[in-house]
Amino acid sequence: MFAPEGSRLIGAASAVCAGALVAAKRLGSPWGWPVAGAGVAALGFTTWFFRDPPRTPPPNADGLLLAPADGKVVLKQEVHEPLFLKGPAQQVSIFLSPLNVHVNRSPADGTVAFDQYVPGDYLVAWHPKASEKNERSQLGLVHPSGRKILFKQIAGAVARRIVYHVGVGDELKAGERFGIVKFGSRMDVLVPMDVTLSVEVGQRVVAGETVIGTIPKTADSEHHHAGEVVEGHSTG
Repeated sequence: MFAPEGSRLIGAASAVCAGALVAAKRLGSPWGWPVAGAGVAALGFTTWFFRDPPRTPPPNADGLLLAPADGKVVLKQEVHEPLFLKGPAQQVSIFLSPLNVHVNRSPADGTVAFDQYVPGDYLVAWHPKASEKNERSQLGLVHPSGRKILFKQIAGAVARRIVYHVGVGDELKAGERFGIVKFGSRMDVLVPMDVTLSVEVGQRVVAGETVIGTIPKTADSEHHHAGEVVEGHSTG
C-alpha cells in the first residue's frame, strides 16, 4: 500500500524512469546502462519511500500514548510549553530518516482542539532548535481524561512539504493516520507531567504500535476538560 500523498511524485518518477529507459535504448551499451539504472532507482526509491504499511495499535490503546512516527528517539526532556499545555511538559522527539516510513499517526485518543501551521527554516531535523524554527504543524489533542497532548510535524533539511488532514473538532483514535512529512523529518510529542513515559533516547519506535507512555484515567484540577476548544487553522 502506498500513501496517497505521494501519488504525484510517484507519477513523476514513473515518467522519469520511462524517459530514462527510452534514452538508454537510444544510447546503447555501455552508456545506456547507467541512464536506465538511474531511472529505475529513482522510481524504486520514490515508491518505497511512500509505502504505507498497515499498523495495529495495542489492545486498550485508549489509555496509552503511542509513537506518532517511525524512527529513533533523539530527545526526552522536561520543558515549559506555552502554546497549548501552557505549563510544564515532557517532550519526546523522534527523528525520521529518509529510510523510515513517513506516515504519521495520532499518539492518543482525543479531540483536536488546536491546529496551527507555521512556515519556517529547514535546519537538520535533529537540531535542538528545529522544533522552534523549522516549518511545522502543531496539533493539540484533548484526551478523554481531559489531558492535553501537543504533537508537531517538523520539516528537516530535505523534507519541504508537511501534509495533515485534520482540524479543530475532529475526533482521533490512537494510531489513526493523520498525515505525512515528505522525506527526512521529526515528530515532537509534548504531554503533561503526570503522563508516565516508557521510552528512552536511542530507542527505535513504530508509529501506531510502540507504546511510549501511559495516560492516567482521571483528570485533576489542573487539567482542562475535553469540552474546551482552542481555535486554530490548518493547511494541507
